[in-house]
Amino acid sequence: MGVVIRTAGEGDRDLVVRLLDEAFQDDPVSSWVFPGEEYRRRTHHRLMAAFADAVFADGRIDLTEDGAACALWLPVPADERAGAEPDDGPEADDGPESDDGPESDDGPESDDGPESDDGPEPDDGSKAGVEDVPARIREAVDPDNERVELIARLTDGIHPTGRAHEYLWMIGVAPGRQGEGLGTALIESVLDRCDREGLPAYLEASSARGKTLYERLGFVFTGRALDLPDGPRMWPMWREPRTR
Repeated sequence: MGVVIRTAGEGDRDLVVRLLDEAFQDDPVSSWVFPGEEYRRRTHHRLMAAFADAVFADGRIDLTEDGAACALWLPVPADERAGAEPDDGPEADDGPESDDGPESDDGPESDDGPESDDGPEPDDGSKAGVEDVPARIREAVDPDNERVELIARLTDGIHPTGRAHEYLWMIGVAPGRQGEGLGTALIESVLDRCDREGLPAYLEASSARGKTLYERLGFVFTGRALDLPDGPRMWPMWREPRTR
């Protein structure tokens, strides 16, 4: 029997937050943002709640009918980041591999890559009339933790621009259900629509293992990895729609 998927509603918020919290407790990026197991267990769920609320407001959360896995998607219009240079597409995948981090079924995804002179600058929130979302998230989640704000700025700074696309912000699978293909089913349901509508898709892999699994679904490393300061590496990945 196939995986039954439905769109989560506001009544599913607590379930989604709990699922994301459990799925990402041991993720390399979450461990960097919230170092120390006890500290992470006390605080991590607040960031997951902020992410879930943002996607409930502006995107869509897909949930397996049994509540064991969810995927957070945001539609990004072509002019979402006006003023940044358009991204012409991914470069060849030459990033190093490693064995750390969770599988793509349960790992968070986020957008990042080291800053460079030819890439878009991170939004510092200084533009008049533009809400400083990273700072607002930090204030709501953990005001004394600058990494909550930093991860948002770094991922925003390397996010591809110039073309409308579907952004897989996060995907989480309950720890006891990983390896059953639930995450793949959630992703493929949206990729099928992307192919029909001619839309690209984008995500950030938080582990080398996840990167490999996403490659099987047609995603390609953009060529600009994000090395978090004194932390793990993340891989932005892009997928062109497939013709049928």
